[in-house]
Amino acid sequence: MSGKTLKVTLTKSLIGLSPKQEATVRALGLRKVRQTVTHEDTATVRGMIAKVPHVLQVSHET
Repeated sequence: MSGKTLKVTLTKSLIGLSPKQEATVRALGLRKVRQTVTHEDTATVRGMIAKVPHVLQVSHET
């Protein structure tokens, strides 16, 4: 999976999330709604995304 990246966008507010879910979103580097970050396509990042898929939008970049 090396060389591939994921574009992750926060689509919903962090209000109402559990503290663990909020910490996961913040660890991805997302602070504001509609903010976008890019990450390497690794198992660690995919696991973090899998914990909060209802507030994120993920697209692939090559």
